[in-house]
Amino acid sequence: MKKILHISKYYYPFRGGTEQIAQDCVNALVEQYEQKVICFNDDKEDKIDFVDDVGINRCGIFAKVSSQPISISYKKILKKVIREFCPDIIIFHYPNPFVAHYLLKYIPEKVKLVTYWHLDIVKQKILGKLFISQNNRLIDRSNILIATSPNYVEGSPYLSKARDKCRVIPNCINEERLCLSEESEKLSEEIRDKYKEKIICLAVGRHTEYKGFKYLIQASKLLDDRFEIFITGQGEETDNLKREAGNDSKIHFLGMIDDTELKAYLKAMDIFCFPSITKNEAFGVALAEAMYYEKPAVTFTIPGSGVNYVNIDGVTGIEVPNRDVKAYAEALMKLESDEKLREKMGKEGNKRVVENFMNVQFKGNIRGCLSI
Repeated sequence: MKKILHISKYYYPFRGGTEQIAQDCVNALVEQYEQKVICFNDDKEDKIDFVDDVGINRCGIFAKVSSQPISISYKKILKKVIREFCPDIIIFHYPNPFVAHYLLKYIPEKVKLVTYWHLDIVKQKILGKLFISQNNRLIDRSNILIATSPNYVEGSPYLSKARDKCRVIPNCINEERLCLSEESEKLSEEIRDKYKEKIICLAVGRHTEYKGFKYLIQASKLLDDRFEIFITGQGEETDNLKREAGNDSKIHFLGMIDDTELKAYLKAMDIFCFPSITKNEAFGVALAEAMYYEKPAVTFTIPGSGVNYVNIDGVTGIEVPNRDVKAYAEALMKLESDEKLREKMGKEGNKRVVENFMNVQFKGNIRGCLSI
């Protein structure tokens, strides 16, 4: 049986988009390969544990620089794992420049490298420039480059130069996690009853700049009281967003909610608002999950992002120019005024997700990609 070493910044039970995909990869390949994972531990201690019978090497960190964990022990542990485990394939989840330095230095020549390119370094522009040389070496060393959408391949200054190595594997949604419980169904009915005759809009995500919630809140000020807008999550921008909302009674901040509540709001809503504004939003799993619930989405145009690959303008929802608050409000009003259009787009959205973004497609894609 061949061996795969997965290298991710963090791993389950840590929650994050990249970490979820890393776990999806491991689960998809568990029957065909012997596997190990190396990642960071979110404290100073090194430790080894197991998730679904797969060994996880967690390296303690002593600092973070621009969201990049820094570890004294990582070099030693990576060398040891590669030497003792002898992987045939390494799947490396990028961006992770600290680890890329050691990986490029210690990966044996015979080991195949698959780089899962989640996103370009966009926000940290100075750091992004510092790692141009490293990124080019990483691409040259990689046998396969995985992107989550064709849009990202074309929009990335790195991937677009190495199209022959690129494979597109869209992210998948967890159908089991989205199944409605009796509790979720009951709560959904209560939400609908409370807001009768209203158009319920939902936005989901961490309160950070690239998620664009500020523009949704500004768009709300152009809407009348037929709308109710619910925003889940929290983050460094939460206080700023609440100040932006001011006394707008249409805006409701739900904070961090559990899966039962989330599914209830996904079922109860009429329109899903996904106002992300930069390529930091490389795909949009939350967007695909909302579309699975047969709800139309309103998104901004983000050149090079997979968001506009997931939501198809005029088919599964409406796409408007980036940061155009007036156009965003008009899109919401258009959907509010046309129930049949909402239903049509919602059904097309569900169809797109079922045909493209489910776990069964992901498993087939990742397994096929590794036949190298």
